[in-house]
Amino acid sequence: MVATDIDMHIDTPDPTDPVFALHRGGKMQVAATVPLRDADDLSLSYTPGVARVCEAIHADPEVAHEYTWVSNTVAVVTDGTAVLGLGDIGPAASMPVMEGKAVLFKQFGGVDAIPIALDTTDVDEIVDTVARLAPSFGGINLEDISSPRCFEIERRLIERLDIPVFHDDQHGTAVVTLAALINAARLTDRELSELKVVISGAGAAGVAICRILRSAGVVKISVTDRSGVVHAGRDDLNEVKRWLAEDTKHWAKPGTIDDALDGADVFIGVSGGTIDEASVARMAPDAIIFAMANPNPEVHPEIAQRYARVVATGRSDFPNQINNVLVFPGIFRGALQVRATVISEGMKLAAAQAIADLVGDDLSESYVIPSPFDARVSTAVAKAVTDTARREGVARRPY
Repeated sequence: MVATDIDMHIDTPDPTDPVFALHRGGKMQVAATVPLRDADDLSLSYTPGVARVCEAIHADPEVAHEYTWVSNTVAVVTDGTAVLGLGDIGPAASMPVMEGKAVLFKQFGGVDAIPIALDTTDVDEIVDTVARLAPSFGGINLEDISSPRCFEIERRLIERLDIPVFHDDQHGTAVVTLAALINAARLTDRELSELKVVISGAGAAGVAICRILRSAGVVKISVTDRSGVVHAGRDDLNEVKRWLAEDTKHWAKPGTIDDALDGADVFIGVSGGTIDEASVARMAPDAIIFAMANPNPEVHPEIAQRYARVVATGRSDFPNQINNVLVFPGIFRGALQVRATVISEGMKLAAAQAIADLVGDDLSESYVIPSPFDARVSTAVAKAVTDTARREGVARRPY
């Protein structure tokens, strides 16, 4: 039986409904990049001409990156266990989201992407399957895989493969969050090292946000889950939460999220649920609230704006949308351009700074992060990634 994380209204397909009409037949297709007009074209693109290219790749596998689609193609891989706000809906039901992700790769980064939904939730099977598929792709984007399995799957694939592996629910969210926080801190005249941050959610996104904030110099972080602040004194922590407890032990104190918000400068919500207005009111003056749960933010913007200087959500109908589409197309575009072996922490930090820098002198309470439709974003992120990859020595293509 498939379980879901929230109660859903189940729609019956209606061909007159614009949503279902748009999805009919899927949102993507494969198109040829070469002509097939006559026998001569066929002999070049297929037999006998194709054999020469195959033999060249057999002699030197590196040739595949110049003479196949591998150099600009990413696999978008899921098992359907943590889809958007829908939860565990299985691989078949996840496909509309994976197709959407692939379309965003192409539209915003010029990167081709293929959705792959796996009918297994076993970590070993997922790792083995993706590793065996890897020769067909230049990178692997893991998507909507539940925590804590997503951490092990990503770690093992990074160790096993020599192409970029990126779990967007973790790192895409973390990068765009840091970009917005860099500008929110600048607007409120704070240093990152001084910020008192509360992260609601100890899953994939919460863990990655904690990691990237620590890398960026934020030291005063408390991470909370349903049982309150994650700290070493709790006996219900899994391996990932034990890491969080260790990494935040110099600041985080036992207590509830309400306790943690008392005097906090920043709230970052990636968990769902609702934060009481009374708790929000206890935050520091000029507070920063990133309530990113979809479709219902942990703190509704109307309430957040009563107490906070900067408010951001994951929604497009409020200012400051914190959206992963600002990150993953450009990160993969840059990584593929230089044939990076990994997407490093330094590349993620550089991507966040590049996104933040695009705001420039237009910085305001309603503009701490660029729009997903800002055409500059993907190019800026890609350049930051390629420059960092070369500097860190993980680029196999030096130009």
